[in-house]
Amino acid sequence: MTQLTLPGFESPRPVIPEHHLFYAVMPDPDTAARIAGMKGWLRSEMNVKARLLGTERFHITLHSLGNFVRVPEVFVARACAAAAAVRVPPFGVTLDQISSFKGQPGHRPLVLTGSTGTEALADFQQELGKALRAANLRISSARFKAHLTLLYDEGRVEQRAIEPITWTVSELVLIDSWLGKTHYDVKGRWPLKGRSPSV
Repeated sequence: MTQLTLPGFESPRPVIPEHHLFYAVMPDPDTAARIAGMKGWLRSEMNVKARLLGTERFHITLHSLGNFVRVPEVFVARACAAAAAVRVPPFGVTLDQISSFKGQPGHRPLVLTGSTGTEALADFQQELGKALRAANLRISSARFKAHLTLLYDEGRVEQRAIEPITWTVSELVLIDSWLGKTHYDVKGRWPLKGRSPSV
């Protein structure tokens, strides 16, 4: 039986988020190009057919601020102020493993991770978290696992070592990802600055 609706009493349409706001660090252009150069090796050595993400999308997520239908500018302003309060000197990060994360069936992330060389990044993620909590910004309590997503594929690969990829993290970025549109807007950039513990 078909249910009729009266004019002015239509069922409300579901609200679908269009934006995902998160903090991240990104490899410099030379490092991003080196990562993109792995595509031939992935095909020949690991039989991965899916295309890599664009180099402009390579990143390591530090904290997610959630999904939004529209991102309120006042919220962005608070997020920017919190990021600007963090004082950490530039540091190195090394990724030396490749593996698959669970993800959704048929859409599993293939990622780079680090067996060692991500300790300073984890410390930075914690410092940023303290600044966000001080600004009363809600963040995920999930355990931080530093990873850089290369692509999404149907198959799953076992973890294996790769030639280490190292770069110096010199800035923090706040990204607005347009969900389902593979488009990023950078809402803020903050050069890392601060005194090294050894100074």
